Amino acid sequence: MIDKIYDKPDIYNIYVPLPNNPLKNLNCYVIKTAVGNLVVDTGFGQRECFEALTEGLQELEVDMDKATLYLTHLHSDHTGLVELIRTDRTRVIMGAEDYSYLDRTINGDIWAEFNRRFIAEGFPEADVYAQERENPAVVYAPKKIFNAETIKGGESFFIGDYEFECVSTPGHTPGNTCLFLKNEKIMFLGDHVLFDISPNITSWPFVKNSLENYLISLDAIAAYDIHLALPAHRKNEMNVYERIEQLKSHHAKRIQGTFDIVKKKDYQNAYEIASQLKWSLRGKTWEACPVQQKWFATGETMSHLDYLVESNRIVKIKDGARLVYRAK
Repeated sequence: MIDKIYDKPDIYNIYVPLPNNPLKNLNCYVIKTAVGNLVVDTGFGQRECFEALTEGLQELEVDMDKATLYLTHLHSDHTGLVELIRTDRTRVIMGAEDYSYLDRTINGDIWAEFNRRFIAEGFPEADVYAQERENPAVVYAPKKIFNAETIKGGESFFIGDYEFECVSTPGHTPGNTCLFLKNEKIMFLGDHVLFDISPNITSWPFVKNSLENYLISLDAIAAYDIHLALPAHRKNEMNVYERIEQLKSHHAKRIQGTFDIVKKKDYQNAYEIASQLKWSLRGKTWEACPVQQKWFATGETMSHLDYLVESNRIVKIKDGARLVYRAK
């Protein structure tokens, strides 16, 4: 399905389905101009995503030989189809930090470090490796690093007379970016701000405080004069500045709730703490919750624990191979 959402430049949304995924769909934005087209994000490296995206691009008469592809961040629902839709002439642009981190994820030690941390935080070891075999972030990710021009926050590129500014918004991923169409004041948000779900903020390997980065990045976006805010998933049916305040309030409450659980009992690990927090489990108990959901919930709990440690409110203690926490 394709919707036209803006005139001059003509902006379209190709709805790319994400089967069996709570995100439901990726909004692939296509900006058409007289001198070239810009495509923002791709979808999973999955047949259903590929078919929807390629059909949409054909319907919009987008020639990838002459197109620019912008990737807001490294997650596989945004990068998974790069190698299948790009040609040797496609200009691919991605934030420098996430591009480097993606290379390290594909060719280096990121997943091994993820697994080590989750096991140390109490996540059952067998479940760690079981979820990795089914995790769409792994299964539908690019299998090799692709060639791309890298860009940093504050830098711009042009499609004809239209200027697009890269906005650095680390948090959701280490080098997450948004894209600002400057004169038109249109912000392509990626996953930085979503409107009917909260973006997942996990504890990334080799990143000290992902949650603090995210909260700072929310304020960075709020400083822009935005006339139209376009998220990468689902719909936008409210004011972006109100949504930013909602997300900040959500995390403030989650930080306090996490602290209260740590304060109640010393030497709990992240997996135990996550099991006591309130999640949208659709009526399921923590024990009955799918392993994949527990993995995301525990990762998010770890990011809140990191925030509390860096705020000097709790202490992280290494107990052999285990990590546990106590309040100060």
